[in-house]
Amino acid sequence: EVQLVESGGGSVQPGGSLRLSCAASGFTFSSYPMKWVRQAPGKGLEWVSTINSSGNSRSYATSVLGRFTISRDNANNTLYLQMNSLKPEDTAVYYCAKTDGTRGQGTQVTVSS
Repeated sequence: EVQLVESGGGSVQPGGSLRLSCAASGFTFSSYPMKWVRQAPGKGLEWVSTINSSGNSRSYATSVLGRFTISRDNANNTLYLQMNSLKPEDTAVYYCAKTDGTRGQGTQVTVSS
């Protein structure tokens, strides 16, 4: 059974940082590209970032480019999202996902003063 478990969310002030983690199991993690998506209150899912299976190729949504960094540890089946210079508009539930759409339960990120 595929499992994706996100952690690391919380409440921060604008300009702050958070590091999200996603523990993966039930599939060969190192063989799959992975992504982060988010859903803000009252809005649809928004793609944030994708990383290829080996971790040497990344892409980002324009809204987070230069502030967020996606990475992965294939030895420990873990996906990360380092989020810096957070803005109120980054407030959302963040999900890690396989590129087939399978995703975890999400972790809440709230950016507010």
